[in-house]
Amino acid sequence: TQSLGCWHGFIGQQKMISIKKHFENNTDRRYLYLSGWMVAALRSEFGPLPDQSMHEKTSVSDLIEELYTFLRQADARELGGFFRELDAARNAGDTAKAAAVQDQIDNHVTHVVPIIADIDAGFGNAEATYLMAKKMIEAGACCIQIENQVSDEKQCGHQDGKVTVPHEDFLAKINAVRYAFLELGIDNGVIVARTDSLGAGLTKQIAVTNEAGDLGDQYNSFLDCDEITEAELGNGDVILKRDGKLLRPKRLPSNLFQFKEGTGEARCVLDCITSLQGGADLLWIETEKPHVGQIGAMVNEIRKVVPNAKLVYNNSPSFNWTLNFRQQIFDIMVEAGQDVAAYDRADLMNEKYDITELAIQADEKIRTFQADSAREAGIFHHLITLPTYHTAALSTDNLAKEYFGDQGMLGYV
Repeated sequence: TQSLGCWHGFIGQQKMISIKKHFENNTDRRYLYLSGWMVAALRSEFGPLPDQSMHEKTSVSDLIEELYTFLRQADARELGGFFRELDAARNAGDTAKAAAVQDQIDNHVTHVVPIIADIDAGFGNAEATYLMAKKMIEAGACCIQIENQVSDEKQCGHQDGKVTVPHEDFLAKINAVRYAFLELGIDNGVIVARTDSLGAGLTKQIAVTNEAGDLGDQYNSFLDCDEITEAELGNGDVILKRDGKLLRPKRLPSNLFQFKEGTGEARCVLDCITSLQGGADLLWIETEKPHVGQIGAMVNEIRKVVPNAKLVYNNSPSFNWTLNFRQQIFDIMVEAGQDVAAYDRADLMNEKYDITELAIQADEKIRTFQADSAREAGIFHHLITLPTYHTAALSTDNLAKEYFGDQGMLGYV
């Protein structure tokens, strides 16, 4: 399944009209994604803001409602055309034409499709998450995506400085979203649990633990600690005791605690297993690059515990797709013993490589990435968060260049 991010009802409407036009009137397995990033950038009354949950809470549910209004308008327009054709056929006494048009009306494919809505980190505590989710569901969201970052420290998934919360806190928010669905009589609402742990090196708090090996203890085991003696205890130190040893977690001046380097993938796996066992339906692992092997390795570990685990994947515009895949092809060539003397791995974006065999193979890998990762890495749903943000900018750039240049009106026509 696939979806594309939208930031306005008109954009969502035109997207679905185009899908019906180009894919034989079929919207099956094609949805709309509501990106928190684009809401912050384009829908905030405070003006364009970074992806830090700084926009108004109601702007998300307002956009959902707006999207459905525009989608219903597209239905009304199309059905109106059919009814006019039906009236004309009946007035002309053309029963065959009337029957054909009636069949189109009876089997009309709606432009209204499910919306996957981004609730960021919940906009506060579990109660705030519940209220926000309820508002979004009432507006029409059937799928809500929530992430395990600290709500008031929230960052874009591909920026440094991300801070995660212990599993107990995140599970409380997953349950809050589920309660919102159930209270509104929806027992098949979908929750996507996103983990940002792969790129998050910090946590705001130490998890509560009651016994060795419990979930809180597992979370704390990833903390970067120094072993100390009682004599080394300082005023205000936070100390963990594990296996008879005293451990002092590394704490920043901001009072955030640091994870051990190289633990991101293991934390992601634990996050995902815990989220599925705690009530989530689908997973989202925010990665730093589009690499089927990396994604598949984590999903395989998750499926050892939850065999039917399915992943939603962000085909992020933050990736340099061309460079990433050219480097992947370069590495494959090296591993296969092929001659790569003509290439500089650090300079593979150079246009002189654009018509080389390496570039051609990389482009083909980009083209087949979604199919390859669905087959080999358990990805169930592919989405792009900001496509219409970029296409709007690109089309405007092209229009301005030609219209204000020597093309004049021809640049628009």
